[in-house]
Amino acid sequence: MRKNLTEIHALQKRICYSSDEAAFAALFRLFYQSLYHFAMQYVHKHEVAEEVVNDVFVKIWKQRATLLDIQNVESYLFIAVKNGSLNYIKQYSHYHVAIDDENTGKLISLHNPEQDMEWKELYFKLQQAVNNLPDQCRVVFRLVKEEGFRMKEVAGILGISPRTVETQLYRAIKRLDGILNEQYKPKANNRDKLVSIIIFIITSLVAGLQ
Repeated sequence: MRKNLTEIHALQKRICYSSDEAAFAALFRLFYQSLYHFAMQYVHKHEVAEEVVNDVFVKIWKQRATLLDIQNVESYLFIAVKNGSLNYIKQYSHYHVAIDDENTGKLISLHNPEQDMEWKELYFKLQQAVNNLPDQCRVVFRLVKEEGFRMKEVAGILGISPRTVETQLYRAIKRLDGILNEQYKPKANNRDKLVSIIIFIITSLVAGLQ
């Protein structure tokens, strides 16, 4: 059943301007069942589907001050749930089953903890730089690079043209490159990691255009 757009927009305003918990609960009830069944198509586990949907709404509440930037809430929610479901599935690619001498299977992480810490530190610095971006650049960057939306999807969510999304994203990348390049300029080893981050961000724009 198609949702009432006027009702949704009214709830958005109450959540955004007044941090209205009753409005947030109403928005949750309005979409929960359809989002839950949608997540189940990917994860096939009741508890996981619930967790994925709940995580999306937790993020909405934490970022409620920008909720009115989202022109198409329904599209945003379904795409966010899809991405959350795929991320859940993807996380198991970091593990493999190892058979020990007693022929017992164990789940082994393929991550390097030391390397993870280094990348987390750089990621934290990147987040600080993102927070200092102009408003539209920041919203576009977060939707594409942090939440996994494609550029066309972001255009629909924000009610702007795909070209505007592309322009804002490239502006964000250019600005982040300058900020992080200056911050890590004295450290050659960090500079190498920085280059890797920027290259990853820029090259992955191709996926966003699809």
